[in-house]
Amino acid sequence: MKFHPILSEQSLPARFNNPFDYEPDTLCRTAVKLLQAKLPIAPTEGKMYGVLIVERDEQIGYLQAYSGQIADEGEDFVPAVFDYLQPDGYFKIHEAEITQLNQKIAQLKASTAYQQAQEDLKTIRQKAEKAIDEARRVMQGAKFLRDKRRKEAFISEAERNEMTRQSQFLKAELQRKKKAYTEQITAAQAIVDSYQEQINAWKRERKMKSDRLQRWLFSQFSLLNARGERKNLLDIFRDYYLKNSPARTKAAYVTNETATERAAQACLAPSLLPPSGAGECCEPKLLQYAFLHGYKPISMAMFWWGPSPKTEIRQHGNYYPACNGKCKPILKWMLEGIDVDDKDCNRTDYETELALSERLKILYEDDYFAVVVKPSGLLSVPGKGNQASIYSILCERWKGKSDAFMVHRLDMATSGLLVVARTSEVHKALQAQFIRRTVKKKYVALLPLSVLEKQLPAEGRIDIPLSPDPDDRPRQRVDRTNGKPAITEYRLIGKTTYGKETLKVVKIELYPLTGRTHQLRVHCAHPDGLGTPIIGDNLYGQRAERLWLHAEYLEFTHPITQRRMSFDTPL
Repeated sequence: MKFHPILSEQSLPARFNNPFDYEPDTLCRTAVKLLQAKLPIAPTEGKMYGVLIVERDEQIGYLQAYSGQIADEGEDFVPAVFDYLQPDGYFKIHEAEITQLNQKIAQLKASTAYQQAQEDLKTIRQKAEKAIDEARRVMQGAKFLRDKRRKEAFISEAERNEMTRQSQFLKAELQRKKKAYTEQITAAQAIVDSYQEQINAWKRERKMKSDRLQRWLFSQFSLLNARGERKNLLDIFRDYYLKNSPARTKAAYVTNETATERAAQACLAPSLLPPSGAGECCEPKLLQYAFLHGYKPISMAMFWWGPSPKTEIRQHGNYYPACNGKCKPILKWMLEGIDVDDKDCNRTDYETELALSERLKILYEDDYFAVVVKPSGLLSVPGKGNQASIYSILCERWKGKSDAFMVHRLDMATSGLLVVARTSEVHKALQAQFIRRTVKKKYVALLPLSVLEKQLPAEGRIDIPLSPDPDDRPRQRVDRTNGKPAITEYRLIGKTTYGKETLKVVKIELYPLTGRTHQLRVHCAHPDGLGTPIIGDNLYGQRAERLWLHAEYLEFTHPITQRRMSFDTPL
């Protein structure tokens, strides 16, 4: 049974919640508890689950789903938008062709003939290098003896001619060896190249088949919106990115009438193609089932259940918004016709912005730069819309006197010390200090008491490389292959209290040796770091009244006076 009734006296929300930024309502929390009670207590793998509160015939209930596509989804969960896992279906047949190509490539690479051809080429090159080096040494030795002989005594014409003939012979011998080995290397290389050409041909065929199969798959995901209209994934992503891309991208993309022409254009503009796995998250599954069966969507919530993946940060039982890369274009389409609450939980209202602006504290100011204390909730630089920011406030303050140049930034939710230059020359000089890592920085953060259960050393170093998550910006992920180095030193201070309710927490000092986006937040939250998100971290942990991360200490050299300066502002 897909529909699960809920007995509740709670009033229904007036608008559908924003799936990209929300706090689960009471109905969603009730549905999630009911679902979690049926899930394994300690699963071996983590998975994202979701619930959708729906109404039909004045009956309230919920639908449930999980991300991904597995052959047996169970009768309690809504089905996939498109089931492409049928054993004899189009996808499986063509996937098998791609698998066969993979096997051919692997078999040829592992074959004795290919391995021997590579070994022969390597051996001939080594022999050539050794023989040519030896010939050069013989030439150099003979030349040394000739030069020495010339300095020792009178040399007859006959001996001089003999020296010349010896020099010419040795040079010719070197050229003969080079030519002979070049011919051998060319022949051996040709054999290796013949194998490599076959491998490359299979790789090209594999890519062509894979791209064609992926586009076919995207075309089969036909998604409804609240108005009853349909679009496949290719059209959804194309239309979304054309609408939200710069004009030059739109100009480069020619819209055609037929699906074949659109697919061809998509090849020329791969950024308009859906990412792998699009349409398989909880949210599209839930909405598709609701629209197909006449349910009215009320609200939805997603949560992670199980251990965290190695690259992402997912906390067991925590709620998470829909991802931007895979789900945003899809949900923008599917929710057309529904009154959606577009409130941004992270964005402060105008009155709050004014209050934060008035609270801006300037610790130091001269003709070259200023050091300010940014409150949590205030942007460092302007974002979308006309929001107040440190930049805009200082531009107004210095209007007619100087410009404002942001030397570095803090996340909107992070508070603490910021340096803002007043000239481009000072800006460059200060940034150079950050690049050379001569600037000393200290942050303080508040963590739950659970961090003490991990029995971490009182001091330590975290080295976890990071890269942006292409499917869910601005989130960062652990990337040990292509990520940029990110290093943080930490020191556990001890228990303290925070907030209006004076809750007990653990205070920690963080010393970033690099400056990656969300570095401290990820290093605290990831299992390979401290394994405990900072309190109030809505991206990697759970919401609270604020993100309790504060840039407390900053030390650098004045770019004009060369005097070492330090600033300290407690949390």
